Amino acid sequence: MVLFLASVNAIGALAQEAAPAANANATKPVTEISVGYLRAYAPQLALSVLDIAPRDEGVAGAEVAIGDNNTTGTFLGQKFSLDITEVKPDADVVAAFEAMAAKGERYVLTDISARQLLSIADIARDKGIFLFNVGATDDSLREEECRANVFHIAPTRSMLADGLAQYLVWKQWRKWVLLYGSHEGDHLFADALRRAATRFGGEILTEKEFKDTGTARRTDSGVVQIQKQMPVFTQGLPEHDVVLVADESEVFGTYVPFRTWTPRPVAGSAGLIPSAWHPASEQWGGSQIQNRFAKANGRRMLSKDMAAWTAVRIIGDAATRTQSAEPEKIAAFIKADDFSIAAFKGQKLTFRKWNWQLRQPIFLGDAKSVVTTSPQEGFLHQVSELDTLGIDQPETKCVFR
Repeated sequence: MVLFLASVNAIGALAQEAAPAANANATKPVTEISVGYLRAYAPQLALSVLDIAPRDEGVAGAEVAIGDNNTTGTFLGQKFSLDITEVKPDADVVAAFEAMAAKGERYVLTDISARQLLSIADIARDKGIFLFNVGATDDSLREEECRANVFHIAPTRSMLADGLAQYLVWKQWRKWVLLYGSHEGDHLFADALRRAATRFGGEILTEKEFKDTGTARRTDSGVVQIQKQMPVFTQGLPEHDVVLVADESEVFGTYVPFRTWTPRPVAGSAGLIPSAWHPASEQWGGSQIQNRFAKANGRRMLSKDMAAWTAVRIIGDAATRTQSAEPEKIAAFIKADDFSIAAFKGQKLTFRKWNWQLRQPIFLGDAKSVVTTSPQEGFLHQVSELDTLGIDQPETKCVFR
């Protein structure tokens, strides 16, 4: 997981105003804008070798955004850079955060666990540092544990589940069975799917928990075993339209499609998967960012890359447009009613003022292509159709600290 930190020392004029001032800026010192990156990382196994995360996941998106910021910064006397530090996923990140804060960092992007994020949120607040969460999907960070100095770029589990549920209901596939894993993240995603069913008129007919026994399912014997086990595990389910899978821990979900007792589509952590971005997306100018990203990194853009790109661009755009290095002015610009950021998702994205979650469409796709994006047609809202995804303002439990 990842922690980004950004330090802005001085800001020039708007990019579109920069050309006439280029000669004047040439005589001024270059302003260094350091974007720090503290990453909680360790190699992780997946059921399929194709699902193993790239070593630079998230980092690559930030680097492309740094380049985009520098395209503007060249004309404004600004130079953005990225400084990367790594710690272990289970590490106490406070010391690393304190060290980078001591360097003067005031804008911090985080891709760390909810527990790690909460361990630094109040420290950041007391130091006047604003955090940008690009990794943790926990709804609690936006609700019971919300902080006024934390902006959330990554979607929540409830947003992902709602995006999936809307499409299944739109398809009139309303009868579901739910298979979920035994780890905390699996249970939280299962909760989000239950909430989505209640919210949009789906019906979860029955549920089954798949216990993690720690077997090596990527071995030859493990594959044979799971091929025999999965049909039995799904035998005797009531008549249903879709199998929902909640397996964030990568224990069994990949093995569900084509192995169920009754032939049915699979969705959730396998099959039709909801996400913040899809590597096959080319709509709404997506081919532009995909091509630039692929040229720089030799692969397609993943959700975490897009979240990191968006966060770094928010910082760069706000710093440029406010012409200020003051964190309070940067945050005020982002919190303003007219703030938005373009992120190749068909519409400009804005923040929800009640919990500082970035509104955004949810992509639904398989391994090869985007099937659809939510919100789906017919799911209306009095403020924004994007607010049909996740916790709406009347439901929020957020009281900012």
